[in-house]
Parts: sequence; C-alpha cells; structure tokens
Amino acid sequence: MKKHLYIFAALWLFISCDKKAKIESTIEEIPVSMKVTRFEQAFFEASPESLPQVKMQYPDFFPKEVPDQVWLEKLQHPQWRELYREVEKKYKNFDTQKEEIEDLFKHIKFYFPTVQVPHIYTAIGDMDYLNKTIYANDKLIIALELYLGKEHRFYDEFPAYLKQNFEQRQIVPDIVSSFAYGILPPARDKELLPLMVNAGKELYLKDILIPEYTDPEKIGYSPEQIKWSQENESFIWTYFIQKKLLYSSDSKLPNRFINLAPFSKFYLEIDNESPGRIGQWIGWQIVRSFMENNEVSIQQMLKMDPKEIFEKSKYKPKKK
Repeated sequence: MKKHLYIFAALWLFISCDKKAKIESTIEEIPVSMKVTRFEQAFFEASPESLPQVKMQYPDFFPKEVPDQVWLEKLQHPQWRELYREVEKKYKNFDTQKEEIEDLFKHIKFYFPTVQVPHIYTAIGDMDYLNKTIYANDKLIIALELYLGKEHRFYDEFPAYLKQNFEQRQIVPDIVSSFAYGILPPARDKELLPLMVNAGKELYLKDILIPEYTDPEKIGYSPEQIKWSQENESFIWTYFIQKKLLYSSDSKLPNRFINLAPFSKFYLEIDNESPGRIGQWIGWQIVRSFMENNEVSIQQMLKMDPKEIFEKSKYKPKKK
C-alpha cells in the first residue's frame, strides 16, 4: 500500500510540475515592453534655469500648491544631491530591473488580461517606507532611495525590521503589493481572521506572479524568521484559538499581528524571537491550503469572503 502511495505522490508531483512549466512557457511568450522614465535624473541634472522646463515635462511630480523655491532648494541642497549620487551609483543602469518588472507584468497579463501595462517612473522621495512603490493604472513609481541596501549609512536611523527590506531584491515584491492594493476588495470586517486571510491573498498573488522569488523575499522576512514561523506554526494557531482571537475585533490586534512591527505581540517571552506581522504569514498558509484543496481560479479566490476561504481551506498547522 505504501509503495502505491509513493508512486501516486510522485506522479502527482510530476503532473503538477509539468503544468507549472507549461504555464511559465506560455507566460514567457506574452509580449510586454515597458517604458522607463528616470525622473530623478531629469530633476537633479537640471539647472535653476532649466527647472521650469522639467516642471512642464513632468507636471504630476510638481504639486501646484508647492512654491518654486522649495524645488530650487531641493535641487541645490547638499544632502539631496548626495542622495542622488548614491542612487546613481547603484541604479545608473536600470536595465536589469526593467527586465524583472517586464517579467512580472507578463505574469500579471496572463492572470489579469485587461490590466494596463504602466509606464515606469523612477524617483527620489522623502524615504516614505509605506509607499516605496506606487502603482496607479498607467503609472508605476519607484522610490529608489529606499532600495540602496540595508547596510547603507542613510538608513542608520531606521529600525532593523524596516531597513532589512531596503534591498534591491524587494523592488518587485513591493510592486506586487502595490498592484494587489488596486485589485483586492476593501476589507469590510475588522476581525483578526479576515485581516489575516486578506493579507494571505496578497501573499498568494506573489506565489503566482513572482514564483522564482523565495518565501522570505515575498513576505519581507529573513530566512531565520521564516524558519521560526514554520517551527512555531502550531503554537501560534493554538494561541489564536485558545485566546479566542480569530473572531475578535479588538482594535489592538492589527498592531499585534498584522501591521509592520519589530515583533509580534503574544505578551509572552517568545515575543522578541518572533517576526512582526505573523498574522499575515498564517493567513498566507490558510490561502495556500485553500487553493490546494479547491478548484478555484485566482480571480474567484480574490473576490471570496475571507471566512469562506478559511472554512473551505482544510487548514491544519504543521507540527514541528
């Protein structure tokens, strides 16, 4: 009997891998060509005299309520110019990143054919780590000052849990997060379980849109944080159930388990060992389990009620 089970498992794995390979082959043939505009180069290479022409060429980057003096000071300020030089060192040539983003949009076009391929704009902003990339239909804006590498001296004032994702490799996962924001239904339920599953939907999008990326890269964890999550999955789930948190709408729960944070807050000794956003990671495992156990398209899953996804997921935490 065991022998037959092994044969069946091997056959299923072969069929599954073959299917994925065929999908990737089809995706590779989708024509996607993206235009890149280096706004930060146009701005910081301008002179005070030519700045009005830059403003006319890129009106979306110059809010009307901001006086010209602000832009002139930014253009000439030593710290802004130093930041521009550092960005140029790393991203003077953007061809590799362009190819990676084009590959991402081939995947997006395969699963969401009506999506418009945007024009890429690179820029240097105010280190707004909550908006590292912005996707808005025909435009994709990438704030390059937040992808210089976690050890860069410009990030000395940032806590480790934030700057660990100020890496070049995080550009594409961040773009998927921006894309997900536009297609995921807005959260209506404030209970913990729906918040976890909604986060899991976004992370599952990364599974299919950037399959070559690792789990740590998709969620923005270190390999050690993924290992901790896997080893403690059963404990985390048991904790949520025993504390009756899954269907609780306690306003503190998002900050404890969903939002950006240095660690998750169980109010136990293990807190400092845990990664932040552990509820997102659990939600990801629930959505993965649902997709493995149900014949549902990605478009259908994204529209489904989070509680229905959980009920049909057959999710069981892996015991270590």
